[in-house]
Amino acid sequence: MGIKHDGEGHARRRSFRGVRKRSGKWVSEIREPGKASRIWLGTFPAPEMAAVAYDVAAHALRGSDAVLNFPEEIWARPAPASLSPASIRAAAAEAAAAASALRPRSPAAETGGERYMDVEEMFDMPGLLMDMAEGMMMSPPRLSPNAADDAVEMFDDENLWSYP
Repeated sequence: MGIKHDGEGHARRRSFRGVRKRSGKWVSEIREPGKASRIWLGTFPAPEMAAVAYDVAAHALRGSDAVLNFPEEIWARPAPASLSPASIRAAAAEAAAAASALRPRSPAAETGGERYMDVEEMFDMPGLLMDMAEGMMMSPPRLSPNAADDAVEMFDDENLWSYP
């Protein structure tokens, strides 16, 4: 959950549609179109998980007219088998669990701070830089002195990485 700033410089927490905090946990529910009843989607440890559950339910009930928390990710979410509350709840729980598995855990996230993705850790940056440095120290392949100037002809006859 990120922190946004209003126009006057005051920090406020980002809120998601269909999500609220209750007793230290995040809950999600959605109102059925044309009815006063709601479909309970579940209780989740993170607000993003509850928001993903809401998105799956909203998309199932309202289709392309749904206002979603993560509209760019809805294509990757499971669709319920039917429009029954049990089926919607099951698809929402599956999507929330998958979203939890994809989101990186960081010390800031555990303490309630803003989430971030450590790109250096994700790409094993020190190892990547060492591999790149080793590649730069390799001598280039030698070409025979009678090779043609035309690159197409040169590559047809010789393998660049085999030394004579």
